[in-house]
Amino acid sequence: MTKLELNGIEVEDTYCEAFDGLFVRMIITAKNERYLRRAAFGATCLPSTVVGRTEGGVEAWLSESETPDQRIGAVVQVWGNAGGKSALDKFEYELSLRIRQGVLVVPTTRIFNAWEGEEFIDTMRRVGHCGDGYEWVETRFGREMINVPLMMGEWLIERRLGVGRGVAGGNVWFFATSEDAALEAGERAVEAVAGVEGAVTTFDVCSAGSKVETNYPEIGPTTNHPYCPTLRGKIPDSRVPEGVVSIPEVVINGVNLEAVEQAMLAAMKAGSEVEGIVKISAGNYGGKLGKHKIYLRELLKAEH
Repeated sequence: MTKLELNGIEVEDTYCEAFDGLFVRMIITAKNERYLRRAAFGATCLPSTVVGRTEGGVEAWLSESETPDQRIGAVVQVWGNAGGKSALDKFEYELSLRIRQGVLVVPTTRIFNAWEGEEFIDTMRRVGHCGDGYEWVETRFGREMINVPLMMGEWLIERRLGVGRGVAGGNVWFFATSEDAALEAGERAVEAVAGVEGAVTTFDVCSAGSKVETNYPEIGPTTNHPYCPTLRGKIPDSRVPEGVVSIPEVVINGVNLEAVEQAMLAAMKAGSEVEGIVKISAGNYGGKLGKHKIYLRELLKAEH
């Protein structure tokens, strides 16, 4: 079989394993960049669908001409697991925590829906009632908004946030001969994903890939030990090549499989341009995690 390469860098003939997820895609706006960035990052921190909670990422930054209220904004995605009868209700609860603690408390912020689908969350139940019964519904900016009275004035959130079903857990690994090369490749990959509509990186540059098997099930997923450079020579099943000292991972969620595939390819291309990257790969768990298998060979074939 033909050896895989990208810009002269070896690409392992493997696949990443992704899974189905629920997501909300919303626009956060604010009076200035300070409060917008605080809210966008506050609402999307702590990536954790892997332990049954929610995770998020910033998809894009918007100018005043691109938002419903003509203020600067950010497109934000929040993701949850899709499995089980109570998945949507659990996702709604987890989403409400992120909104209440990450956005509502940040001065001048507002939230608007950015996804149209058959499913939706009524934000009155677990967010709007933060007004303790003094909240009200009104039409603003051509949308049905909940107005929550706060000590600094009003806070607005659109009554309905559309819920989508997309693909989570796409990923790319970069094998680097130095920490600086690893960081640069990861950062370039994250920037490349930001240029793909509908895709987000939920961990930014991730230093800690995990595995399904663990010696400590009470704490959940633990380190992917065969790929830890500091264990090379200490364990019999190390898979870290000689000379590799750092392997950053970029995790990608997308509103559909195509968005994840496009983002993975963009990340691979961006990272392959960094000196000190000797191999590109991806993480999978032998089919134990998700039903979607995205083969790196197929991504490169589609590119040509």
